[in-house]
Amino acid sequence: MAKVICVLYPDPVTGYPTSYARDEIPSLSRYPDGQTLPTPEGIDFKPGTLLGSVSGELGLRAYLERAGHTLVVTSDKDSPGCAFENELPDADVVISQPFWPAYLTAERIARAPKLKLAVTAGIGSDHVDLRAAIDRGITVAEVTYCNSISVAEHAVMQILALVRNYLPSYGWVVKGGWNIADCVERAYDLEGMNVGTVAAGRIGVAVLKRLKPFDVKLHYTDKHRLPDAVEKELGLTYHPSVESLVRVCDVISIHCPLHPETEHLFNDDLLGKMKRGSYIVNTARAKICDRDAIVRALESGQLAGYAGDVWFPQPAPPDHPWRTMPHHGMTPHVSGTSLSAQARYAAGVREILECWFAGRPIRKEYLIVEGGKLAGVGAHSYTA
Repeated sequence: MAKVICVLYPDPVTGYPTSYARDEIPSLSRYPDGQTLPTPEGIDFKPGTLLGSVSGELGLRAYLERAGHTLVVTSDKDSPGCAFENELPDADVVISQPFWPAYLTAERIARAPKLKLAVTAGIGSDHVDLRAAIDRGITVAEVTYCNSISVAEHAVMQILALVRNYLPSYGWVVKGGWNIADCVERAYDLEGMNVGTVAAGRIGVAVLKRLKPFDVKLHYTDKHRLPDAVEKELGLTYHPSVESLVRVCDVISIHCPLHPETEHLFNDDLLGKMKRGSYIVNTARAKICDRDAIVRALESGQLAGYAGDVWFPQPAPPDHPWRTMPHHGMTPHVSGTSLSAQARYAAGVREILECWFAGRPIRKEYLIVEGGKLAGVGAHSYTA
């Protein structure tokens, strides 16, 4: 029997919900590209409930305990001697979310001799040292596409919030004011602007599709160029490099994975090549942007605004400079963990575990590392 550690974010400060704003969520069967949603043999939760926090347990406890496995759920993951580190040495499976990542470093993997499977409940497995996982023969899997549209919606919301200066305007209402000039002194129309995505995978393309009705000029860069039909349908301009993209765009939305080639990609040099008064929305990974370079660009006016929901580390400390930098629209890492998305990624984790314990192949589109090498979507997104 296996020991499964599940690292989830804490419950709401007011306690685990006893009721919800809506009675149900829409029922979907397929993603936009035709891929089916997770298809576990069963689930032990109601879609639309809070599954991603400690008390939600991803809806896994009944399933795992029926099969004789042990489930340990904790939110204590970072400090030396934390519950995660204490439980890790005899763990067979670790499950974590990108929103509250349990960092599986090479050192932690070395202290977990029984570890065979690391599952990301969501998308993005950069909190796992993939090199160490490859060397140890650990399988790494994630629930690909489960929250791609959720993240795309969040990115579009933040683009509009920055360009239209929404958050300061809302702030005046809360403060009891009616200061229209203060609200609009930094507000513009998105219409007619040049908007580009760094990467055009599932999330990047979803953002481009949602922006097309705003009558903007759309651009993208990606190591895998989109088919001609997609470029023509959306009116896209392809750029062979990030430098080419940022020189012409008013708004940049980042959707590439984090790896050595993209870490600190948006540094002082690249930010200096952007139009003065540009905007960046980053819902990918925080370290794609140089933390202090972003602050400097906002303070100098090179950037008109920065938003996103990804930080490093996560959770961000109270003194993180992105909390207090000017003209930002940051949120905690929430874009991919809406109640709708949680139902999908909880079901996807259940499907992965069912396959793993039964000795059946895990879906190729869920695989990041398998058999000592990059596999599935991991071979497409990462480089060895």
